[in-house]
Order: sequence, then structure tokens, then C-alpha cells
Amino acid sequence: MQIHGFVSQAYISTSDNNVFGNSDNGGSFGLTEAGLNASVRPLPRLQLSAQVLSRRAGEGNSGMPRLDYAVLDYRLYSQETNQLGIRVGRIKNPFGFYNETRDVAFTRPSILLPQSIYFDRTRNLGLSSDSVQVYSDLAVSNWGTLSTQFGVSLPIVNDKDTESSLLGGVRPGNLEREVGYIGRGIFETNDKRLRLGVSGIWLNTSYDPNNLLRDPLGPGALQFTPIIFSAQYNAERWTLTSEYAIRSFKYGNNFRNPGLNGLDFVGESYYFQGEYRFTPKIEGILRYDALFIDRSDRDGSQWAAQNPLRQGLEHSRFARDITVGIRWNVTPEFMLRAEFHHVNGTGWLSRLDNPVAKDTEENWNLYAIQASYRF
Repeated sequence: MQIHGFVSQAYISTSDNNVFGNSDNGGSFGLTEAGLNASVRPLPRLQLSAQVLSRRAGEGNSGMPRLDYAVLDYRLYSQETNQLGIRVGRIKNPFGFYNETRDVAFTRPSILLPQSIYFDRTRNLGLSSDSVQVYSDLAVSNWGTLSTQFGVSLPIVNDKDTESSLLGGVRPGNLEREVGYIGRGIFETNDKRLRLGVSGIWLNTSYDPNNLLRDPLGPGALQFTPIIFSAQYNAERWTLTSEYAIRSFKYGNNFRNPGLNGLDFVGESYYFQGEYRFTPKIEGILRYDALFIDRSDRDGSQWAAQNPLRQGLEHSRFARDITVGIRWNVTPEFMLRAEFHHVNGTGWLSRLDNPVAKDTEENWNLYAIQASYRF
């Protein structure tokens, strides 16, 4: 039996707009993360693991403890370099380089992950799902290892942030879970210098208005199918990482809201990131991160032209973020971080923390510090 845990507290201040609470008014201690996990191996090929997480992050996450993951992992076949297994339960979604470990601050490259790929406003949806997954590790000649995962899943869609992001606001009805699919393949050279990956998600959900007469949105279905390409190069003192995503959104034809009914568009996002290790305890990070809600309308002008109420909100359709940060590993258990973001656009802001869209500003800065402890 192994038991581990972590706790992190961040202070965030913004020049405009709110991130994880009222950060635009004197700063906010609104980002608090605490988790406790356990794992046990009752049989050589069987492992059971679970984690309970408390996350306070603005209006969308109150800090109420929730089951982050609970997994039964059985290895069907295992050798020194090759293995095949199956996982069942609430499982971390395998996409990109950071999603499966994003809940622990020590495993993230920065306080805020690149929001173009790893949205915090839909974190619960992206982090894990109730699924069955098959995984394998296969040695590829003398070049390296190919790791693959594929699963059939039911997404977690029962939170206000997800509903607000997908449906344009908090609705009186509920998002319903539909069967979807997820898969990822990562190739890693034997010396761990080069990592290449591709991830794909086929997410399905539908909206149940509960009361057709009182809900102007009406019933409807949504399909979200992002594909993510990942690359990383590791040297002794520095690491270069980049990920690129194409995200397809398709809304059904049953929605009563003309803004959603039959909507079909493709989003695009990417980032370039460099990390440099000045000493074994101190490292810095520099990143450029870009998000476009609709790749055919990068500046949001076409979207705004469709409705007079959208005038002046073009910046809600994109976000470009330049990040500079530093990390100090004080001890193996205790870490301090600080970072600065200059952001053009509001495409990844939480609508719950910024309920009045007209009050948001296109160009803004974010300052953050964080202390983290693990055991």
C-alpha cells in the first residue's frame, strides 16, 4: 500500500479580467489544490489506485472533494520491454503530454498549463472519464518505445463551467453523457531525448432541457473531436516542447437557439515552450501560446458581424499568451513558483468568473505565485 498527497496555494493578480476568483480587484488566493491518493497491488499483475481531490478555482470549482480517478489496472502480458494491459474505472484521459499529471503542481511546467490545449475552464471534462482502456508498451527495434492507449468512455459533464463553455451559459437543464472514444500514441527514444505523440478524442454529449416549454434552448446534441500533435526534445539543461491541436465542434439541428443550431466550426491552437535548468533546483520557462476558437475567423470579426450584441467582443474568440516563469525546488517536497503572462484576447477565460462579457478587456496581464508541498 502506498499513500501520497499534495497541497498547493496560489496568489493571482490580473490587470483586467478575473482568473480563479476576483483577481482584478487586489488579487485573489482563489486557486487551492489538495489531493490524497492511494495504490495497492494485491496481485503481481493487478493494481488498484484512486485519488480524492479538493480544488478551489473561482466560481466553477468550490473546493468540494471529488473522486478524481479510481482505476483497476490489470496487465494481461508483461515482459522486460513489452507489455499489454487493461484499465477500468474513472481514468485520466490520455491526451497530450501533461493531461494525466496536471492535477499535481510538481508535474506541470508552470502554474497555468497552456490554456490553448489544457483548458482550466473545462478541466473536469478534460481530466478524466469513466472508461475502459487498453494500453501497450512495445519496443521498436533499437530506436525506442511506442506506448499506446485506446478507450471507450463516458465524459464527465456535470459541472457549470463545462455547461457554460459548451452551451454559452448555465442552463436550467442538464448535459447528458454519451459514449465516446479516446486514444493516444507516444514514441520515445531509448535515451529519452525525443518524444513524439498524437492524441484523438471523439466526445459526444447531449442537452436535456428537462422542461421544453420553459427552456428556450431546447434539446440537442454536441460532438467535439480534437486531434493533438505533440513533440518534445530533452537535453541536459533544457527542454523544448510544442503541441498543436485541431478541434472540430458540431452542434445538432434540434437546438432552438439559432446561435447553436447546426453550428459547425473548427478551432485551432498551439504553443511553443522552452525550459532551462540553471541549477538542479532552479529552472525557468518561456512560452508562446495561441488559441483560435474558429480557425477560419481568427480575429472574431465574422462572428461579431452576425449579431449586433457581439460588437466589441471579438477578442472572446482568440487568445495569445506570452509566459515567463521561474521555479525553485526548495526541497524534493517543497516548491515555489512565480510567473507573468501578457495576454491578447479572452478566448480561454471562464464565463462564470467573468459573467459580464462587455466588462472584459482584450489586452491584460496576469501575475501568479504558488507554493506547493507533496508527500
